[in-house]
Amino acid sequence: MSDCIFCKIVAGEIPASKVYEDDQVLAFLDITQVTKGHTLVIPKKHYRNVLDMDAEAAGQVFAAVPAIARQLKEKLGASGLNIVNNNEEAAGQTVFHTHIHLLPRFDQNDGLDIQFTVNEPDFPALANLAQELYLGE
Repeated sequence: MSDCIFCKIVAGEIPASKVYEDDQVLAFLDITQVTKGHTLVIPKKHYRNVLDMDAEAAGQVFAAVPAIARQLKEKLGASGLNIVNNNEEAAGQTVFHTHIHLLPRFDQNDGLDIQFTVNEPDFPALANLAQELYLGE
């Protein structure tokens, strides 16, 4: 896609600080560095987001994630790592080329706040929702 910044990085038109590359996947340091080592893992082929990917393309990207994540954690001495993916504007996606954020964490007070609101479970409602969403046979 001609106006996609990540496609331009894949094509070599824009420089990137690469940490991993194979025939289908590229990983590079995010220029914003939310935490030290903040890395983006992308498919080389343009997909708007995970919702547009087929199983094979998603498998190629997600197969690369564990090795890259381990490398970041070990080399940087991180205590942990968040894996984040935003799909569409409502979820915070700003670059519309599939990308997975790998965010090394050094302690819980590093300025990055990824928290979930905890609600009391409504087990009957969960069972009904699961039945509605069930993807199996």
